[in-house]
Amino acid sequence: MENVDLTPMTAQIASEVEGGKYESWSSSKFPLLGKTNVGAGRLTLQPRGFALPHYADSSKVGYVLQGTEGVVGMVLPNSSHQKVLKLKKGDIIPVPRGAVSWWFNNGDSELILVFFGETSTALIPGQFSYFFLTGAIGILGGFSTELTSRAYNLTKDEVQKLTKSQNGVLFIKLEEGKHMPNPMKDMSSKLVYSIDAAEPDIAIKNGGSVTKVGDSEFAFIGETGLSAVRIKLEPNAIKSPNFPANYAVQLIYITKGNGKVEIVGINGKLVLDTTVKAGDLLVVPQFFVVSQIAGPDGMELLSVLTTTKPILEELAGDTSIWEALSSSVLEASLNVDEEFQQLFLSSTKKTSILIPPTI
Repeated sequence: MENVDLTPMTAQIASEVEGGKYESWSSSKFPLLGKTNVGAGRLTLQPRGFALPHYADSSKVGYVLQGTEGVVGMVLPNSSHQKVLKLKKGDIIPVPRGAVSWWFNNGDSELILVFFGETSTALIPGQFSYFFLTGAIGILGGFSTELTSRAYNLTKDEVQKLTKSQNGVLFIKLEEGKHMPNPMKDMSSKLVYSIDAAEPDIAIKNGGSVTKVGDSEFAFIGETGLSAVRIKLEPNAIKSPNFPANYAVQLIYITKGNGKVEIVGINGKLVLDTTVKAGDLLVVPQFFVVSQIAGPDGMELLSVLTTTKPILEELAGDTSIWEALSSSVLEASLNVDEEFQQLFLSSTKKTSILIPPTI
């Protein structure tokens, strides 16, 4: 991972039709995605937009960036029942590998979700491959007429109607009056988690908040092998440096505002010191240390980790690793006298992992 390029990445349009568009971060353009076996994509559905049923080669976690009337239908592996769930801004929706899903925007404005996943078992490391059941690139139309006729007990004319009636690609726009299944309230509460509305793990006045969600807070996310951390920084506030203690890779997506990100890697080298804005995606390799500084309008971000337990080791603030080390170890490690060592610890105790701006 030496000399690795951690430059923030912007999504490229992969497909755009009347019903919506899909944007991706390609591993061919951003090799770090393939090297770290993570991927990401962004889905936008217009009002009445419908993403045709499909499955993917990677487990993913989706986060709703915009919209209040999203609907997703999902058939989990080894299940014969469809679960229909409601989605709104701030929701986390896990999508296990092999689950068949469809997506619909029942609202009056755009529905936008960003997806993050781990791609070690994907066909192409660093990106998601989708397999659509229907439509112009659907699996149904790929087999011979003879095979399809015998598999479904249909005549050749009926096979033609089955496989060729839907010529949409990825997305279509449903006509007004075309009704889709209603969300199941009991299922939505079990399979969807509103991270924006959840009680923060830590909140600091003028500093911001941090909210973590792993399998202990939301059991369903455990089926993806992922977890998420939402960080909200007030204007000019700092999120102290930290690293995942359990070998996880981080995908960091800037959801709102702008600011600055610094990352330190192997041999204490500053490998990234750059400004970021809403829509940027960053990859933080295993054990690299990252810190964020919000701009004058504040900054919000979502970090998705390749572990079900988001254990972050803090290197500053009143819960930092320094507090656990003995004074003699600190003095020797920093090559300072006892007086400075005590000053350092005393100053550290007065701060938090979220640092408000100096007034």
